Amino acid sequence: MSTDLKIEGVSKNYGSVSALRDIDMSVERGSFLCLLGPSGCGKTTLLRIIAGFEQATAGRLLLDGTDVSGVPPHKRGFGMVFQSLALFPHMSVAQNIAYGLKLRGIDKARQRDRVEELLNVIELPTIADRPVAALSGGQRQRVAIARALAVQPKLFLLDEPLSALDAKLRENMQIELRQLQRKFGVTTVLVTHDQTEAMMLADQLVIMDHGVIRQSGAPSEVYRAPADAFVADFLGTANVVQGEVMEDGAVMFLGMRAQDKALQVQGAKVEVAIRAENIGVVEKGSPERSTLGRVEFVRDLGPSVESIIAVGEEKLRVRSRASEVTSLSAGQQVGLKIDPELCSFFSR
Repeated sequence: MSTDLKIEGVSKNYGSVSALRDIDMSVERGSFLCLLGPSGCGKTTLLRIIAGFEQATAGRLLLDGTDVSGVPPHKRGFGMVFQSLALFPHMSVAQNIAYGLKLRGIDKARQRDRVEELLNVIELPTIADRPVAALSGGQRQRVAIARALAVQPKLFLLDEPLSALDAKLRENMQIELRQLQRKFGVTTVLVTHDQTEAMMLADQLVIMDHGVIRQSGAPSEVYRAPADAFVADFLGTANVVQGEVMEDGAVMFLGMRAQDKALQVQGAKVEVAIRAENIGVVEKGSPERSTLGRVEFVRDLGPSVESIIAVGEEKLRVRSRASEVTSLSAGQQVGLKIDPELCSFFSR
């Protein structure tokens, strides 16, 4: 698959403040890339640079091999959906969707055909004449997406467009958005701080923090093999605990040893990331027990049970299937089963 968008050495400074530092990134044609990170990490600034609303301090942006860094936003041919949606309230649904086509001088007959096509794609074929104010949140979301796709953009940019929706509608819209993207085959870049959303939508996941890319790759790859403790802790639910390299090269953590995990010399400090779902709760006398802990908090979520279990000074978040734990209560002493092969080890 060929590269559609390439970002080379992009940095952005606001006076003495560095918002982005030497960003290198490639987006494959037809793929869905998610920029994920905490507030202030630089992901929205990077999206705005891609869109042309911000100019990079250094670096360049290549589209199909052509440098578009100095091209104004309206000439880049990109479609964009903002968090606010920015629909025109005084226009009907059809007028909103056709707006970009009208600006490009497309004749009215072709505008009507394109609007009809898109309304069918977003499964709202009967609302063309309806005022935007009369639409539900989910309908407005779909109309905003249809408007951005009407001009057949070279690149589809989304700035947290689902964040204002309630949880159930948001989940439904995530599925619809992914289906629409696949149907149109448009290269898409989405900014989000929602980990579940990013995991659901992305072909490529880019984790950012303090203006740099910490890791980039397929969601499953980033989740299962995080590059560092920050990525492990930010994506999903991970416990990052302290360990130490022993004389024989094994790592000691939580009162247990992990063989063949030597990262540095004897006495070196190590961070160990253990995902909440990779910790099993067993009877304290079970031969499967890796270490012993005390339950401090339990909540039943129906299909799963989440608990906080103290092991020495460390407090571990544990996620178990409801069928795997009969009963847990605060103060109870339990055994924990931890497979070192499912842990990630990082030098400090």
